[in-house]
Amino acid sequence: MVPAGYLRTALGVLMLVALSACDEALQTSVAPQPRPSQPQVAANAYVPPSAASQELARYYTRVENDLITRGLLRTDGGGPDTPYDADDLARNFERIAFVNEHSGRTGLYAGGQSEVKLTRWEKPVRITTDFGPTVPPETRKADRTEIDAFADRLARVTGHSIRSVQRDGNFIVVIAGQDDTAYVQQRLKTLVPNIPPDRLALLRNLQRPYFCLVFTFASPNAADTITKAVAFIRAENSDLLRLSCIHEEIAQGLGLSNDSPSARPSIFNDDDEFALLTSHDEKLLSMLYDPRLKPGMSGEEARPVARIIARELMGQSL
Repeated sequence: MVPAGYLRTALGVLMLVALSACDEALQTSVAPQPRPSQPQVAANAYVPPSAASQELARYYTRVENDLITRGLLRTDGGGPDTPYDADDLARNFERIAFVNEHSGRTGLYAGGQSEVKLTRWEKPVRITTDFGPTVPPETRKADRTEIDAFADRLARVTGHSIRSVQRDGNFIVVIAGQDDTAYVQQRLKTLVPNIPPDRLALLRNLQRPYFCLVFTFASPNAADTITKAVAFIRAENSDLLRLSCIHEEIAQGLGLSNDSPSARPSIFNDDDEFALLTSHDEKLLSMLYDPRLKPGMSGEEARPVARIIARELMGQSL
């Protein structure tokens, strides 16, 4: 993105002076011409990707083709083979909204997972998309269009204020290639001045299995309220993987940060069966932002209310 320019003003003073004939002669010389202004070059002006980046793109194309061949990365949103009812929805919501699979602490759940409080945004979410130099202009345009549309969809689903903006967002989506590492590091330091060094180190040395990821940051005075998020999506991802990353990382950045193997049909599942947000996932997000639930609630506190909301969403009697 091009930084906003500064408006410069100048005061001129007009002085009238009586000139002699000699002075008038001197004034007939050619006045110096102003220098033409130099065109501004965007910090992320397009630069063709390296051979290594192009090879990585071919690798992700093979990955995508393999997943599709195996019946994964579905875009149908589910069907007769993926039935679920209100009890399934409530159970999946609890496993996704109240579990931290990456904490490494022992707790209520098995496998080192721990229980967490309900976490979501309270302020409006403003999504800004930033591209690395190796992302072609036509791809930038297409990705922006997808993110704009997805933000509108999420706003409808959650009832929360969510939209895509050109600048000054609090949810930063960075789409960049492996050649853009230096750009990404500097850009995030500018956009998120307090970003922890370990997050920058992870992005600097991101391994191939990671197609994309998201970080969320809480308010210092309210640990269960998200105030900023950063999603990173590899530019080398092929088309469906890119779109899948857009759906999953932005949705998870709203507060549903965990995955559950029992969630189906869902993108909140590590099995890659579904590429895009499903109707089941829309209901989970609607539950997360229902005003009857509050940030900081425990799973036990939220459980009876979540069951009621799930039955309402599924049209099942209470």
